[in-house]
Amino acid sequence: MPSEVERIDRQLAYRNRWMTVWEDQVLFQNGSEGIYGVVDKPDFSLIVPWDGLGFYLVEQFRYPVGGRYWEFPQGSLESSPDIDVLEVATVELKEETGLIAESFKILGRLFEAYGFSNQGFTVFLATDLMQNESNPEVSEMGMVCRRFDLEEIWDLIDRGLMRDAPSIAALALVSRHLAQI
Repeated sequence: MPSEVERIDRQLAYRNRWMTVWEDQVLFQNGSEGIYGVVDKPDFSLIVPWDGLGFYLVEQFRYPVGGRYWEFPQGSLESSPDIDVLEVATVELKEETGLIAESFKILGRLFEAYGFSNQGFTVFLATDLMQNESNPEVSEMGMVCRRFDLEEIWDLIDRGLMRDAPSIAALALVSRHLAQI
């Protein structure tokens, strides 16, 4: 299938250990030219820890938006971008919550913000949980982990205390999954 937009040039705009930003010159099907700014980031894993009655969320400060919000545990391993997503999920779950799951089920694969980024993520339902010690990264210091039932999570969303789009999308996937079992 031919592309609807053809890249005719690509310039590096910015790079650090977490992302690369490109400015692409493009040609549209009608012959007009334009630009796209593309944020190239490694994929991540998002984990929905469920103990059969409730879910575990983490609250942390998110610098770009200047606030603390609740979300499902998630992350990538920048030093190993080609690592298996299940291994990333296992590491991130323990690191952020101290939980170890006996079972992981893939609920879906989504994109973070495909209007400007190629970053995708895999949503896992983690069950058969055992508590261990968390080991947050420096940027995650002050992270709080707490168990919520589903109605409490909807209340967090209603009150603006959970605004993470991937977490809310994962909540839709897990709600659909749990309704089928």
